[in-house]
Amino acid sequence: MIEIKVPTVGESITEVQLLRWNKKSGDYVEIDEVIAELESEKATFEVNAEKSGVLTTIAAEGDQLKIGDVLATIDETAKPVAPKLEITAPKPPSVPTVAEVKPVVAAPASEVKATPLASAILADKKVDPAQVKPSGPQGKIVREDVLKALEKPGQLPFAGQEAGARSDRKEKMSNLRKTIAKRLVEAKNGTAMLTTFNEVDMTRILEIRSLHKDKFKEKHGVGLGFMSFFAKACSIALQEWPSVNASIDGDSILYHDYADISVAVSTPRGLTVPVMRNVESMSMADIEKNVAALAVKARDSKLTAEDLTGGTFTITNGGVFGSLMSTPIINAPQSAILGMHKIQERPMAIAGQVVIRPMMYLALSYDHRIIDGRESVGFLVRVKELLESPEQLLIGKDPVKTLLQL
Repeated sequence: MIEIKVPTVGESITEVQLLRWNKKSGDYVEIDEVIAELESEKATFEVNAEKSGVLTTIAAEGDQLKIGDVLATIDETAKPVAPKLEITAPKPPSVPTVAEVKPVVAAPASEVKATPLASAILADKKVDPAQVKPSGPQGKIVREDVLKALEKPGQLPFAGQEAGARSDRKEKMSNLRKTIAKRLVEAKNGTAMLTTFNEVDMTRILEIRSLHKDKFKEKHGVGLGFMSFFAKACSIALQEWPSVNASIDGDSILYHDYADISVAVSTPRGLTVPVMRNVESMSMADIEKNVAALAVKARDSKLTAEDLTGGTFTITNGGVFGSLMSTPIINAPQSAILGMHKIQERPMAIAGQVVIRPMMYLALSYDHRIIDGRESVGFLVRVKELLESPEQLLIGKDPVKTLLQL
């Protein structure tokens, strides 16, 4: 009998939460098979069977466990049990008596249990049956139920609740959510945070994507999104404005001669910020592949502590949720974060003419202790220039001015 214990997952981590069992007590497991998933304050990780044998679980899903606590035991002497095949002799058919014969009831034509008249009213008035409380026999919706729902249009109760009901639910915060809460409060209270705004005309980027996205996906196996343009633009601007890429280390300022850009990813359990390393050395395809891989790992709870540590700058995209403008919070110990937002067509005055252009607001939140207004505004203006003239992303300069040596 061997014990499966909570492994060490980081120097500062002393406690984890058991998210789920992939195998249940009594199952036969093979060596190295994933038996459980744990969540620390930084990442989610898997626990594998150290031997083959029969598993006996000790901890329960949702339990808070300390490093070294016993999760389960495996009886390595046990052998897998082959399924039993039961062979029974066929019984002679019996003829039911009249009393045993029951009428066959046809299944309803649809999943909606309603009388024909109620169904007709539901369809005519375009009423969602889920919002109608049935009162008929066998849980059927009758005419009066539909009419009652029509008397109070737009007054929809919470799912599964009676109209006017007032109930509360309490759920324990996960380790990840507790860490998010702690870090955001620390960033808000521990930095001199300000936000500066600008807007970018997305016309050229949209044209490039429309013209080349199919060929790009065919060649690189990944879609051409917006993040590669923004990450590339930021990696160039960070070189020109190094304080935006710096962090405070005690009484010193630590400058980073590389761009490790964190990308905010929303998951069902909370916001995570996995890191792309050395973005300044990546191609557009490399960035898109990294973003896609990190998004999949975040969705499947496969991000490691290594994926989530060491970023020098963060990009967050609230536009995917429809946000038009926001003030993102710094991802400490970093000193700045760029917020992308929804692309919206707006009338713009260009060369004395009013034209409709796809515009996006940009927001840069920064720590005023080490980044002054000149640096923050200069950085954001440079990002805007690079995005509005994507040709500059190739060499970081205006191609025409470079050609003319200006």
